[in-house]
Amino acid sequence: MEKENPIEEKKTPTTKFAEWLMARAEKKEAKETSLESLMKFNVFLSIATLVSVAGATIADYVLMAWLWI
Repeated sequence: MEKENPIEEKKTPTTKFAEWLMARAEKKEAKETSLESLMKFNVFLSIATLVSVAGATIADYVLMAWLWI
């Protein structure tokens, strides 16, 4: 009963390399996920900036037109 799976106890160089590759792939996926969210935030911030600048410009023109009339 103490020896449930004796294969898992012995780690061959191949097993260690495979575990290292899997851990590396997981870290890379986590990094890509964080980069993905940063890219989405950057797009959102860019659009918000454009909308606010365009809105301020339109408001200026509307105010000038209102004062001119």
